[in-house]
Amino acid sequence: MQTAALPVFPVAPKTQAERLATALATLNDAQRSAVEHGVGAALGSDHRPLLVIAGAGSGKTSTLAHRVAHLIAGGVDPQRLLLLTFSRRAAQEMERRAGQVLARVLGLKSERPPALPWAGTFHGIGARLLREYAAQIGLDENFTIHDRGDAEDLMGLVRHQLGLSSTVNRFPRKGTCLSIYSRCVNTRAPIADVLKEAFPWCDEWEVELKALFGAYVEAKQQQNVLDYDDLLLYWAEMVAEPALAEAVGARFDHVLVDEYQDTNLLQASILLAMKPDGRGVTVVGDDAQSIYSFRGATVRNILDFPSQFSQAARVVTLERNYRSTQPILDVSPRDRAGRRAARQDALDRQALRRQAAAGAGARRGRAGALGGGQGARAP
Repeated sequence: MQTAALPVFPVAPKTQAERLATALATLNDAQRSAVEHGVGAALGSDHRPLLVIAGAGSGKTSTLAHRVAHLIAGGVDPQRLLLLTFSRRAAQEMERRAGQVLARVLGLKSERPPALPWAGTFHGIGARLLREYAAQIGLDENFTIHDRGDAEDLMGLVRHQLGLSSTVNRFPRKGTCLSIYSRCVNTRAPIADVLKEAFPWCDEWEVELKALFGAYVEAKQQQNVLDYDDLLLYWAEMVAEPALAEAVGARFDHVLVDEYQDTNLLQASILLAMKPDGRGVTVVGDDAQSIYSFRGATVRNILDFPSQFSQAARVVTLERNYRSTQPILDVSPRDRAGRRAARQDALDRQALRRQAAAGAGARRGRAGALGGGQGARAP
């Protein structure tokens, strides 16, 4: 009489190294390459900044979450890890997913995995750092932050006080005025260029808009108020000071940025000032899409990233798509190439327009957020 074979169950990994290997085994080769970059004894000598090109459906969130978990499991203090996203919800989701991976790797059951205290949006992290360094940059740490609605209302009040709400030819509405101001701040471009490129119907009001923006900045200073754009502007000007840039950058061993194609020049300058050699920097993005152009986002940041630091970046491309069906995948490479070509043509045209508009005059320096508590000047 034959005895039935007993079922064979997989043996659960017993050590952290085994659990880590199990977690990494769920990734494809490109994802794993990005996750392991510069981590561990064998790879620890590679300190180049890392750019991960990841289109929709390529598992970018999983890759970034595994990298965060791998760094912490490898000994990185969560307090020294800065994770920047574009929404609070995205930051919370990244922390949740990284926590799940980390819990498996560390073998945690009932205990909660380590939190990521420096995971948040650019604006949220900027506000925290500005309050901490307020005394050193001439700010009152008890400043109030105006959201978009509050900022529009203050712009509208100043607009009315200057008599611009009752002009014969209708002056731009408060929301439009704030959008022009915001674009000047985030692109670091003179108002003349911004009007020509994005608001040509407001071109006749350049002189009045300059006066309005100057009065708007003064009103904010009098009320000890910062708007969302100021959170980036003051942060960028703060780390433009070498001593402060070194101090802030030294707080973090790793800086990871999601959706890098949606960053603007201010955000890119912050990253470069904090980590000029790119060590510990990881950015993830898709060079074929961008949804924050209204905030001055430029795909040039992701295109120029490999050569922006003192050492060239490593580029890893996630090409496998887990979301779309094969007919869509058959078309998408051509579609993505076409979008990239069109975007490059648009960038070239913008550069030519800027050169023509600038003429022989030098472009003005951008606002100085530091020095004697003077705050930011108008665009």
